[in-house]
Amino acid sequence: MNLDPISILSQTALLLALAPLITGCIRNWKARLQNRRGPRVWQPYFDLLKFLRKDMVISEHASWVFSAAPYVVFITALLVGLMVPMVTTQAPLSLFGGVLAVVGLLALGRFFLALGGLDPGSAFGGMGSSREMTIAAIAEPALMLALFTVAITVGSTDFSYIVTAAQQPGWNLFNPTHLMAFAALFVVLLAETGRVPIDNPATHLELTMIHEAMLLEYSGRYLALMEWGASIKQLVLMAILVNIFLPVGLATDGSAAMLGLGLLIFLGKILLLSAAVVLVETVNAKLRLFRVPDLLSAAFVLAAMALLSTFLFK
Repeated sequence: MNLDPISILSQTALLLALAPLITGCIRNWKARLQNRRGPRVWQPYFDLLKFLRKDMVISEHASWVFSAAPYVVFITALLVGLMVPMVTTQAPLSLFGGVLAVVGLLALGRFFLALGGLDPGSAFGGMGSSREMTIAAIAEPALMLALFTVAITVGSTDFSYIVTAAQQPGWNLFNPTHLMAFAALFVVLLAETGRVPIDNPATHLELTMIHEAMLLEYSGRYLALMEWGASIKQLVLMAILVNIFLPVGLATDGSAAMLGLGLLIFLGKILLLSAAVVLVETVNAKLRLFRVPDLLSAAFVLAAMALLSTFLFK
């Protein structure tokens, strides 16, 4: 498989441009359901521009880890996005890895995010990093098991091969195995993106914040990279969910008509999943911290059951 510079640049532009919009839609729709006016859907773009123009304030106790973490978080999220099919069945960087590479890069980004929170030596940063790694210890195995369930079904860990096989007539979208894996991945999506009931991205209260606690020491360009990377990561996880378990409308060739139709269908699926996230956030309250592992353990059990069922019911 040859690398196509046009497809790499096109999907990179799609990730950079679409990720803040999805974040803005979720914030706006959530506010509307709560009878609030809320921010505009394009507010994240203005926030990123504002952060990029501002100067940075760096703690005198921070080392090179603090400065490197935003770039690692942003680049790893972008690389993962290039390994996952979005509009077409072929991911631009699928040659360099599949499920294991995606999970590994996500773990690398989280590792440096936690290090960045710990490095300045602030109490809030250390608290957020500790909580983040506690959640990751359960969320990452659930993510791997759910993805391996689909990979074993098609006989490959390559996302491009998985979505291509999922478009075949014999693929059963409502298979109980796939439904359990989908449910587990949906819970992992909430945990990885810091959504309610796992975390509340709109609060700065000491007893509730996790992701925001690690970003309190960041400002300016570093904060922009952190926020942009988090939005890209959210979009990528949503793309994995909708394109693996609902592989409808993916373009199979490079014609303009197919690409345009594939883009519209992809946007529709992402917005539908975003609406589901908003609904879950609105009807549920933030869980107490010691109850969060119970929810993630349930996701892990669902993913494990889905994986076992692929061997028991062949």
